[in-house]
Amino acid sequence: MNSKNIIDKYEEDITKFKSKLIESDSAIAILEEQNFDLNYFNIDRNDNALDYFVAQGYDTDELITAITEGLYNMNNYEGDDHPIVPFVSMTGSKLLINKIRIMNHKWIAANFTDGEYWGEIFVTYSIDENNDLKYKLVEYFMYPKITI
Repeated sequence: MNSKNIIDKYEEDITKFKSKLIESDSAIAILEEQNFDLNYFNIDRNDNALDYFVAQGYDTDELITAITEGLYNMNNYEGDDHPIVPFVSMTGSKLLINKIRIMNHKWIAANFTDGEYWGEIFVTYSIDENNDLKYKLVEYFMYPKITI
C-alpha cells in the first residue's frame, strides 16, 4: 500500500467517524428532549414549586424525601386496609405503593400493586401548622385484570 492509499483510507475513515458523530449528536438531542418532556411534571424540575417551599424556609431536599417516605411508610400497615389506597388486595398479599411522582408543591401521583393487580392514586398533600405532612386521596382506580 502506498502513501496515497493510506491517506485516502484515513480520510475515508475520518469522514465515516464524522458522520457517526453527527448521528450520535442528533440522537442525544432527541433523547434530551424526551427526557425533558418525561420530567415535566416532576418537582425536581419545577422551580415554582421549589421556590414555594424555599420561601417558607424548608430545605427542599429534606422535604421531598419526607414526602416520599411518608407515602412509602404507609406500606407498613396491619390488617387489610391500606391507609391511603382505597382497595383491598384480591390476592392475599398486601397492597403496596410502588412508585411515587411528586409533581409540584401540592400534587402526587402514585401507583400501587398487590403483585397481580395494579392501580394508581392521585393525592394532594400539605404541611400543617405543626409542620406535619397531611395527605388527601383525591382520585383512584384499579386496572381490570386482562387475560390474553
